[in-house]
Amino acid sequence: MGIIFDLFITFFKIGAFSFGGGYAMLPLIQEEVISNHAWLTTGEFLDIVAIAEMTPGPIAVNMATFLGYQVAGGVLGAAIATLGVILPSFIVVLILVQVFLKFQKSQTIQNALKGIRPTILALITSAAILLVEEAIIDIFGIIIALGVFYLVAYKKFNPIFVIILSGMAGIIIYG
Repeated sequence: MGIIFDLFITFFKIGAFSFGGGYAMLPLIQEEVISNHAWLTTGEFLDIVAIAEMTPGPIAVNMATFLGYQVAGGVLGAAIATLGVILPSFIVVLILVQVFLKFQKSQTIQNALKGIRPTILALITSAAILLVEEAIIDIFGIIIALGVFYLVAYKKFNPIFVIILSGMAGIIIYG
């Protein structure tokens, strides 16, 4: 039962202290599952990020579910890790909706939100930088990354289509 408790506490902490959604959670998830618990290697973590990105739903929930299943060896671990990561947000949203409805016109609240936005961008950028060493292994990886960035950012291609194309390119290049 120790691993189940560890999973719940770890993902509850991730859910409670990460702001800005799944990508902003990546540095904390990485710290917890690689550095603190050694549940995964950096390569395995990157693979799980890719799988979680390809599956429907929030990346943090997908990662918690997958990691819980892998670490605890089954559905119970997946359920506990998922509950751990979503419970803090659920509690906070219940509280914040009441507060926000009362104070949404407040200039102080609006200014606080303006200050939080760049922080979220910095957290997402930090996660990307931490993962780039494992994701870009050669010139083909750089070409794929730049091509995907161009297609999604400038040509507004559907991310699902780009992921499928990238997988096919990986099979051709590395297969």
